[in-house]
Amino acid sequence: MTMRPKAVIIGPPGSGKTTIGGALAERLGVPLRDTDADVEKTAGKPVGEIFVDDGEERFRELERAAVAAALAEHEGVVALGGGAVLTEQTRELLGGHTVVYLRVGLSEAIKRVGLASARPLLVLNPRSQMRKLLEERLPIYERLGTVAVETDGREPGEIVEEIVEALGTARPGGSSSHGEGPS
Repeated sequence: MTMRPKAVIIGPPGSGKTTIGGALAERLGVPLRDTDADVEKTAGKPVGEIFVDDGEERFRELERAAVAAALAEHEGVVALGGGAVLTEQTRELLGGHTVVYLRVGLSEAIKRVGLASARPLLVLNPRSQMRKLLEERLPIYERLGTVAVETDGREPGEIVEEIVEALGTARPGGSSSHGEGPS
């Protein structure tokens, strides 16, 4: 039998993937695996330094490998980096998994990541970069999410409970056992 994560968390920067992923893992009594942390461990340096020293292409290469390993080896909750879904290989690997998409609005995302962010893709004009990033990625997140949860103005505990409830009915591949996914 193949190991499968209980849930894979996706969403843009500021959606709360690591925070919600950790709280969800704790609630389910399983470990959290954060693919950005896996990349940092492999590279021996923070994501921001990988971007600066080695370039985005090298980071994405490490990220693809980290996601593939996590999806194959981890039975808990997996939190993906915001841009992991940009590669076709990763999108294909997510097929058949329970993918939880954390929705966040532009203003809330900016507030959460901060304008003086150490995030490499948001360095120059953070608000403009975040808007561009959301426009590019939202259709991908929407398509991949088998469960979608609003995070704006909500407490982590409330979000986790909604996810747990959805996991009780969610079926990998985008449908729930009641024929209707959460809105």
